[in-house]
Amino acid sequence: MWDYKAAFEKQINNIRNEGRYRDFIGLQRIAGDFPKAIWGKDQKEIIMWCINDYLGMSQHPKVLEAASKALLDNGAGSGGTRNIGGNNYAIVELEAELADLHQREAALVFTSGYVSNDATLTSLAKIMPDIVFFSDELNHASMIAGIRNSRGEKHIYRHVDMEHLEELLKSVDINRPKVIVFESAYSMDGVMSPVGKICELAKKYNAITYIDEVHSVGLYGSRGAGIANMLGYEDKIDIIQGTLAKAYGVIGGYIAGDHSLIDAIRLTATGFIFTTSLPPSITAAAKASIRHLKNSDIERQTQQQIVRKLKNALDAAGINHYPNNSHIVPIIIGDPEKTRKASQMLVDKHNIFVQHINFPTVPRCTERLRFTPTPAHTDEMIADLTVALRDVFERLNITFPLKEAA
Repeated sequence: MWDYKAAFEKQINNIRNEGRYRDFIGLQRIAGDFPKAIWGKDQKEIIMWCINDYLGMSQHPKVLEAASKALLDNGAGSGGTRNIGGNNYAIVELEAELADLHQREAALVFTSGYVSNDATLTSLAKIMPDIVFFSDELNHASMIAGIRNSRGEKHIYRHVDMEHLEELLKSVDINRPKVIVFESAYSMDGVMSPVGKICELAKKYNAITYIDEVHSVGLYGSRGAGIANMLGYEDKIDIIQGTLAKAYGVIGGYIAGDHSLIDAIRLTATGFIFTTSLPPSITAAAKASIRHLKNSDIERQTQQQIVRKLKNALDAAGINHYPNNSHIVPIIIGDPEKTRKASQMLVDKHNIFVQHINFPTVPRCTERLRFTPTPAHTDEMIADLTVALRDVFERLNITFPLKEAA
Protein backbone atom coordinates (compact mmCIF):
# COMPACT_ATOMS: atom_id res chain seq x y z
CA MET A 1 0.00 0.00 0.00
CA TRP A 2 1.09 3.56 -0.68
CA ASP A 3 2.91 5.14 2.25
CA TYR A 4 1.60 8.70 2.28
CA LYS A 5 3.59 9.80 5.31
CA ALA A 6 6.83 8.55 3.78
CA ALA A 7 6.18 10.61 0.64
CA PHE A 8 5.72 13.76 2.69
CA GLU A 9 8.82 13.06 4.81
CA LYS A 10 10.92 12.32 1.73
CA GLN A 11 9.99 15.72 0.27
CA ILE A 12 10.85 17.48 3.52
CA ASN A 13 14.18 15.65 3.83
CA ASN A 14 15.14 16.43 0.22
CA ILE A 15 14.53 20.13 0.83
CA ARG A 16 16.41 19.99 4.13
CA ASN A 17 19.40 18.24 2.53
CA GLU A 18 19.61 20.95 -0.13
CA GLY A 19 19.79 23.60 2.60
CA ARG A 20 16.40 25.00 1.54
CA TYR A 21 14.33 24.14 4.62
CA ARG A 22 12.40 27.19 5.75
CA ASP A 23 12.00 27.99 9.42
CA PHE A 24 9.32 30.55 10.25
CA ILE A 25 10.28 32.50 13.33
CA GLY A 26 7.42 33.72 15.49
CA LEU A 27 7.22 37.52 15.71
CA GLN A 28 5.03 39.99 17.51
CA ARG A 29 4.99 43.43 15.96
CA ILE A 30 4.10 46.32 18.25
CA ALA A 31 2.06 49.26 16.99
CA GLY A 32 3.96 52.48 17.53
CA ASP A 33 7.39 50.84 17.77
CA PHE A 34 8.11 50.07 14.10
CA PRO A 35 10.43 48.44 12.87
CA LYS A 36 10.97 46.64 16.17
CA ALA A 37 9.35 43.33 17.07
CA ILE A 38 9.35 40.76 19.85
CA TRP A 39 10.77 37.33 19.02
CA GLY A 40 10.66 33.94 20.70
CA LYS A 41 9.79 32.61 24.11
CA ASP A 42 12.38 34.88 25.72
CA GLN A 43 10.53 37.93 24.36
CA LYS A 44 13.68 39.25 22.72
CA GLU A 45 13.47 42.64 21.00
CA ILE A 46 14.74 42.60 17.43
CA ILE A 47 15.04 45.01 14.51
CA MET A 48 13.27 43.88 11.34
CA TRP A 49 15.17 44.55 8.10
CA CYS A 50 13.17 42.45 5.64
CA ILE A 51 9.65 43.71 6.12
CA ASN A 52 7.40 44.52 3.15
CA ASP A 53 5.52 47.15 5.15
CA TYR A 54 7.79 49.51 3.24
CA LEU A 55 6.57 52.80 4.71
CA GLY A 56 5.25 51.59 8.05
CA MET A 57 1.71 52.49 7.01
CA SER A 58 0.27 49.48 8.85
CA GLN A 59 0.83 51.52 12.01
CA HIS A 60 -0.15 54.97 10.77
CA PRO A 61 -2.77 56.62 13.01
CA LYS A 62 -5.13 57.33 10.09
CA VAL A 63 -5.01 53.69 9.00
CA LEU A 64 -5.57 52.33 12.50
CA GLU A 65 -8.43 54.75 13.10
CA ALA A 66 -10.16 53.79 9.84
CA ALA A 67 -9.78 50.08 10.57
CA SER A 68 -11.06 50.45 14.16
CA LYS A 69 -14.08 52.53 13.16
CA ALA A 70 -15.09 50.14 10.37
CA LEU A 71 -14.64 47.15 12.66
CA LEU A 72 -16.98 48.64 15.27
CA ASP A 73 -19.45 50.02 12.73
CA ASN A 74 -19.63 47.06 10.35
CA GLY A 75 -18.37 43.99 12.22
CA ALA A 76 -15.45 41.66 11.68
CA GLY A 77 -16.44 39.97 8.40
CA SER A 78 -17.69 41.01 4.99
CA GLY A 79 -20.70 38.71 4.95
CA GLY A 80 -20.06 36.84 1.72
CA THR A 81 -18.72 36.93 -1.81
CA ARG A 82 -18.97 40.15 -3.79
CA ASN A 83 -22.15 39.02 -5.58
CA ILE A 84 -23.79 37.43 -2.52
CA GLY A 85 -23.88 39.95 0.29
CA GLY A 86 -20.21 40.93 0.44
CA ASN A 87 -20.18 44.02 -1.76
CA ASN A 88 -19.84 46.47 1.11
CA TYR A 89 -19.65 50.23 0.57
CA ALA A 90 -16.07 50.25 1.86
CA ILE A 91 -14.77 47.99 -0.91
CA VAL A 92 -16.66 49.94 -3.59
CA GLU A 93 -15.11 53.16 -2.28
CA LEU A 94 -11.68 51.52 -2.22
CA GLU A 95 -11.99 50.57 -5.89
CA ALA A 96 -12.92 54.15 -6.76
CA GLU A 97 -9.86 55.35 -4.83
CA LEU A 98 -7.61 52.96 -6.77
CA ALA A 99 -9.09 53.95 -10.13
CA ASP A 100 -8.41 57.58 -9.26
CA LEU A 101 -4.85 56.76 -8.14
CA HIS A 102 -4.02 55.30 -11.56
CA GLN A 103 -6.27 57.63 -13.57
CA ARG A 104 -8.27 54.69 -14.90
CA GLU A 105 -11.97 54.16 -15.46
CA ALA A 106 -12.25 51.30 -12.97
CA ALA A 107 -10.46 49.01 -10.53
CA LEU A 108 -11.18 45.59 -9.04
CA VAL A 109 -10.05 44.43 -5.58
CA PHE A 110 -9.01 40.83 -4.85
CA THR A 111 -8.13 39.09 -1.60
CA SER A 112 -4.38 39.21 -2.32
CA GLY A 113 -1.84 40.26 -4.90
CA TYR A 114 -1.21 36.61 -5.72
CA VAL A 115 -4.88 36.04 -6.47
CA SER A 116 -5.18 39.21 -8.56
CA ASN A 117 -2.33 38.07 -10.82
CA ASP A 118 -3.39 34.44 -11.04
CA ALA A 119 -7.09 35.15 -11.59
CA THR A 120 -6.64 37.99 -14.07
CA LEU A 121 -4.07 36.30 -16.30
CA THR A 122 -6.07 33.08 -16.33
CA SER A 123 -9.21 35.01 -17.26
CA LEU A 124 -7.53 36.78 -20.18
CA ALA A 125 -7.29 33.43 -21.93
CA LYS A 126 -11.00 32.77 -21.32
CA ILE A 127 -11.85 36.12 -22.86
CA MET A 128 -9.35 35.76 -25.74
CA PRO A 129 -8.82 32.01 -26.31
CA ASP A 130 -6.12 32.53 -28.96
CA ILE A 131 -4.02 34.77 -26.70
CA VAL A 132 -0.22 34.56 -26.52
CA PHE A 133 1.64 35.53 -23.33
CA PHE A 134 5.13 37.05 -23.34
CA SER A 135 6.55 36.80 -19.85
CA ASP A 136 9.82 37.93 -18.27
CA GLU A 137 11.74 34.91 -16.97
CA LEU A 138 11.93 36.36 -13.44
CA ASN A 139 8.24 37.19 -13.07
CA HIS A 140 6.60 36.40 -9.75
CA ALA A 141 5.23 32.92 -9.05
CA SER A 142 1.66 34.28 -9.12
CA MET A 143 2.13 35.55 -12.67
CA ILE A 144 3.67 32.26 -13.74
CA ALA A 145 0.76 30.40 -12.15
CA GLY A 146 -1.80 32.56 -13.91
CA ILE A 147 -0.20 32.00 -17.30
CA ARG A 148 0.13 28.26 -16.72
CA ASN A 149 -3.44 27.96 -15.48
CA SER A 150 -4.68 29.82 -18.55
CA ARG A 151 -3.24 27.06 -20.79
CA GLY A 152 -2.53 29.76 -23.32
CA GLU A 153 0.52 29.82 -25.56
CA LYS A 154 3.48 31.43 -23.82
CA HIS A 155 6.94 32.71 -24.65
CA ILE A 156 9.48 33.46 -21.91
CA TYR A 157 11.96 36.25 -22.62
CA ARG A 158 15.28 36.71 -20.90
CA HIS A 159 15.18 39.04 -17.93
CA VAL A 160 14.58 42.64 -19.10
CA ASP A 161 16.11 41.68 -22.49
CA MET A 162 14.22 43.79 -25.01
CA GLU A 163 16.00 42.36 -28.06
CA HIS A 164 14.88 38.87 -27.07
CA LEU A 165 11.34 40.09 -26.37
CA GLU A 166 11.16 41.66 -29.83
CA GLU A 167 12.40 38.45 -31.46
CA LEU A 168 9.61 36.52 -29.78
CA LEU A 169 6.97 39.11 -30.66
CA LYS A 170 8.07 39.01 -34.31
CA SER A 171 7.53 35.25 -34.39
CA VAL A 172 3.78 35.53 -33.70
CA ASP A 173 1.11 36.66 -36.16
CA ILE A 174 0.46 40.35 -35.54
CA ASN A 175 -3.29 39.72 -35.66
CA ARG A 176 -3.27 37.30 -32.72
CA PRO A 177 -4.07 38.76 -29.27
CA LYS A 178 -0.89 39.19 -27.25
CA VAL A 179 -0.03 40.42 -23.76
CA ILE A 180 3.39 41.35 -22.40
CA VAL A 181 3.54 40.47 -18.70
CA PHE A 182 6.22 42.08 -16.54
CA GLU A 183 7.01 43.65 -13.17
CA SER A 184 7.98 47.29 -12.80
CA ALA A 185 10.47 46.43 -10.03
CA TYR A 186 11.64 42.88 -9.39
CA SER A 187 11.35 41.98 -5.74
CA MET A 188 14.46 39.88 -5.26
CA ASP A 189 17.08 41.97 -7.08
CA GLY A 190 15.38 45.39 -7.17
CA VAL A 191 15.94 45.87 -10.91
CA MET A 192 13.44 48.10 -12.70
CA SER A 193 11.98 47.14 -16.08
CA PRO A 194 12.49 49.32 -19.18
CA VAL A 195 8.82 50.27 -19.13
CA GLY A 196 9.05 52.71 -22.04
CA LYS A 197 10.66 50.19 -24.37
CA ILE A 198 8.11 47.53 -23.47
CA CYS A 199 5.27 49.94 -24.26
CA GLU A 200 6.95 50.79 -27.57
CA LEU A 201 7.21 47.11 -28.53
CA ALA A 202 3.62 46.49 -27.47
CA LYS A 203 2.38 49.21 -29.81
CA LYS A 204 4.62 48.01 -32.66
CA TYR A 205 3.44 44.39 -32.44
CA ASN A 206 -0.21 44.97 -31.49
CA ALA A 207 0.07 43.66 -27.92
CA ILE A 208 -1.41 44.84 -24.64
CA THR A 209 0.68 45.41 -21.52
CA TYR A 210 0.22 43.92 -18.06
CA ILE A 211 2.41 45.48 -15.36
CA ASP A 212 2.82 44.20 -11.82
CA GLU A 213 3.48 47.27 -9.63
CA VAL A 214 3.32 45.58 -6.22
CA HIS A 215 6.80 46.77 -5.18
CA SER A 216 6.18 50.25 -6.56
CA VAL A 217 2.71 51.53 -5.67
CA GLY A 218 2.82 53.93 -2.77
CA LEU A 219 6.58 54.32 -3.21
CA TYR A 220 7.18 55.92 -6.61
CA GLY A 221 5.49 58.37 -8.93
CA SER A 222 2.99 61.14 -8.50
CA ARG A 223 0.81 60.37 -5.46
CA GLY A 224 2.43 56.94 -5.20
CA ALA A 225 0.98 55.65 -8.46
CA GLY A 226 4.07 53.55 -9.25
CA ILE A 227 7.07 53.33 -11.54
CA ALA A 228 5.14 53.49 -14.84
CA ASN A 229 3.68 56.77 -13.61
CA MET A 230 7.08 58.02 -12.42
CA LEU A 231 8.58 57.33 -15.86
CA GLY A 232 5.67 58.92 -17.70
CA TYR A 233 4.26 55.76 -19.31
CA GLU A 234 1.24 54.96 -17.13
CA ASP A 235 -1.18 55.98 -19.89
CA LYS A 236 0.48 53.41 -22.19
CA ILE A 237 -0.21 50.52 -19.79
CA ASP A 238 -3.37 48.50 -20.37
CA ILE A 239 -3.62 46.56 -17.09
CA ILE A 240 -2.05 47.77 -13.85
CA GLN A 241 -1.83 45.26 -11.02
CA GLY A 242 -0.91 46.22 -7.49
CA THR A 243 -1.09 45.28 -3.85
CA LEU A 244 -2.47 46.79 -0.69
CA ALA A 245 -0.13 44.69 1.46
CA LYS A 246 3.24 46.36 1.00
CA ALA A 247 3.64 50.15 0.90
CA TYR A 248 -0.01 50.56 1.90
CA GLY A 249 0.49 48.30 4.90
CA VAL A 250 -2.76 46.31 4.82
CA ILE A 251 -3.77 43.26 2.68
CA GLY A 252 -5.32 42.61 -0.72
CA GLY A 253 -4.56 42.97 -4.41
CA TYR A 254 -6.14 44.80 -7.32
CA ILE A 255 -6.11 45.60 -11.01
CA ALA A 256 -6.97 48.89 -12.71
CA GLY A 257 -7.85 49.58 -16.34
CA ASP A 258 -10.62 50.47 -18.76
CA HIS A 259 -14.17 49.80 -17.58
CA SER A 260 -14.88 47.08 -20.16
CA LEU A 261 -11.69 45.20 -19.27
CA ILE A 262 -12.34 45.37 -15.53
CA ASP A 263 -15.96 44.31 -15.97
CA ALA A 264 -14.94 41.35 -18.13
CA ILE A 265 -12.50 40.17 -15.45
CA ARG A 266 -15.14 40.71 -12.73
CA LEU A 267 -17.51 38.40 -14.60
CA THR A 268 -15.02 35.64 -15.45
CA ALA A 269 -12.26 35.43 -12.79
CA THR A 270 -12.99 32.46 -10.54
CA GLY A 271 -10.45 33.72 -7.99
CA PHE A 272 -12.61 36.81 -7.64
CA ILE A 273 -16.07 35.29 -7.92
CA PHE A 274 -15.79 32.28 -5.62
CA THR A 275 -14.26 33.75 -2.47
CA THR A 276 -15.45 35.83 0.45
CA SER A 277 -14.58 39.49 -0.01
CA LEU A 278 -12.24 41.46 2.22
CA PRO A 279 -13.92 42.82 5.38
CA PRO A 280 -14.75 46.53 5.75
CA SER A 281 -12.06 47.06 8.41
CA ILE A 282 -9.39 46.04 5.89
CA THR A 283 -10.78 47.95 2.92
CA ALA A 284 -11.37 51.08 4.98
CA ALA A 285 -7.80 50.91 6.28
CA ALA A 286 -6.45 50.47 2.76
CA LYS A 287 -8.48 53.41 1.48
CA ALA A 288 -7.14 55.61 4.29
CA SER A 289 -3.56 54.55 3.51
CA ILE A 290 -3.90 55.23 -0.22
CA ARG A 291 -5.58 58.57 0.37
CA HIS A 292 -2.85 59.66 2.79
CA LEU A 293 -0.01 58.68 0.44
CA LYS A 294 -1.69 60.48 -2.45
CA ASN A 295 -1.28 63.70 -0.51
CA SER A 296 1.93 63.12 1.45
CA ASP A 297 5.44 62.74 0.02
CA ILE A 298 7.33 62.74 3.30
CA GLU A 299 7.18 58.96 3.74
CA ARG A 300 8.53 58.36 0.23
CA GLN A 301 11.25 60.99 0.54
CA THR A 302 12.39 59.72 3.92
CA GLN A 303 12.51 56.13 2.72
CA GLN A 304 14.67 57.06 -0.25
CA GLN A 305 17.05 58.90 2.09
CA ILE A 306 17.34 55.82 4.32
CA VAL A 307 17.93 53.59 1.27
CA ARG A 308 20.81 55.81 0.14
CA LYS A 309 22.26 55.85 3.65
CA LEU A 310 22.18 52.05 3.87
CA LYS A 311 23.78 51.54 0.47
CA ASN A 312 26.48 54.09 1.30
CA ALA A 313 27.12 52.44 4.67
CA LEU A 314 27.46 49.00 3.06
CA ASP A 315 29.90 50.44 0.53
CA ALA A 316 31.94 52.05 3.31
CA ALA A 317 31.97 48.76 5.23
CA GLY A 318 33.19 46.83 2.18
CA ILE A 319 30.02 44.79 1.72
CA ASN A 320 28.88 44.31 -1.86
CA HIS A 321 25.18 44.70 -2.61
CA TYR A 322 23.36 44.07 -5.87
CA PRO A 323 23.32 47.31 -7.87
CA ASN A 324 19.90 48.79 -8.64
CA ASN A 325 17.93 52.04 -8.52
CA SER A 326 15.22 50.81 -6.18
CA HIS A 327 14.58 50.52 -2.45
CA ILE A 328 15.43 46.79 -2.38
CA VAL A 329 18.96 46.00 -1.17
CA PRO A 330 20.03 42.38 -1.83
CA ILE A 331 23.33 40.88 -0.67
CA ILE A 332 24.00 37.75 -2.68
CA ILE A 333 25.87 34.97 -0.84
CA GLY A 334 25.33 32.13 -3.31
CA ASP A 335 25.23 29.26 -0.82
CA PRO A 336 21.93 28.09 0.72
CA GLU A 337 23.34 26.76 3.98
CA LYS A 338 25.61 29.73 4.65
CA THR A 339 22.77 32.10 3.83
CA ARG A 340 20.51 30.32 6.31
CA LYS A 341 23.20 30.34 8.99
CA ALA A 342 23.91 34.03 8.41
CA SER A 343 20.24 34.85 8.91
CA GLN A 344 20.10 32.79 12.09
CA MET A 345 23.31 34.24 13.50
CA LEU A 346 22.15 37.80 12.86
CA VAL A 347 19.04 37.29 14.96
CA ASP A 348 20.73 35.15 17.64
CA LYS A 349 23.80 37.32 18.22
CA HIS A 350 22.82 40.78 16.96
CA ASN A 351 19.02 41.01 17.38
CA ILE A 352 18.65 41.68 13.65
CA PHE A 353 16.10 39.80 11.57
CA VAL A 354 16.51 39.43 7.82
CA GLN A 355 15.05 36.32 6.21
CA HIS A 356 17.33 34.19 4.04
CA ILE A 357 16.09 33.84 0.46
CA ASN A 358 16.79 30.50 -1.23
CA PHE A 359 15.58 28.49 -4.24
CA PRO A 360 12.87 28.39 -5.58
CA THR A 361 12.29 32.06 -4.70
CA VAL A 362 15.60 32.86 -6.41
CA PRO A 363 17.73 30.76 -8.79
CA ARG A 364 20.20 28.32 -7.25
CA CYS A 365 23.63 29.81 -6.48
CA THR A 366 22.09 33.26 -6.01
CA GLU A 367 20.87 32.74 -2.43
CA ARG A 368 20.77 36.03 -0.59
CA LEU A 369 19.83 38.28 2.27
CA ARG A 370 17.37 40.94 1.13
CA PHE A 371 17.05 44.21 3.01
CA THR A 372 14.13 46.64 2.73
CA PRO A 373 14.89 49.93 4.52
CA THR A 374 11.94 51.92 5.81
CA PRO A 375 11.53 55.53 6.97
CA ALA A 376 11.73 54.27 10.57
CA HIS A 377 15.21 52.75 10.32
CA THR A 378 17.68 55.05 12.05
CA ASP A 379 21.33 55.90 11.50
CA GLU A 380 22.15 53.87 14.61
CA MET A 381 20.28 50.84 13.23
CA ILE A 382 22.21 51.13 9.94
CA ALA A 383 25.55 51.33 11.78
CA ASP A 384 24.66 48.31 13.93
CA LEU A 385 23.65 46.35 10.83
CA THR A 386 26.90 46.92 8.95
CA VAL A 387 28.98 45.89 11.99
CA ALA A 388 26.82 42.79 12.46
CA LEU A 389 27.07 41.77 8.81
CA ARG A 390 30.86 41.94 8.79
CA ASP A 391 31.00 39.94 12.02
CA VAL A 392 28.66 37.22 10.75
CA PHE A 393 30.22 36.98 7.30
CA GLU A 394 33.71 36.65 8.77
CA ARG A 395 32.58 34.02 11.30
CA LEU A 396 30.99 31.96 8.52
CA ASN A 397 33.84 32.56 6.06
CA ILE A 398 31.47 34.22 3.61
CA THR A 399 33.79 36.12 1.30
CA PHE A 400 31.74 36.73 -1.82
CA PRO A 401 29.82 39.79 -0.55
CA LEU A 402 32.89 41.30 1.14
CA LYS A 403 35.45 43.75 -0.16
CA GLU A 404 37.94 46.02 1.58
CA ALA A 405 36.25 48.64 3.71
CA ALA A 406 36.43 52.17 2.30
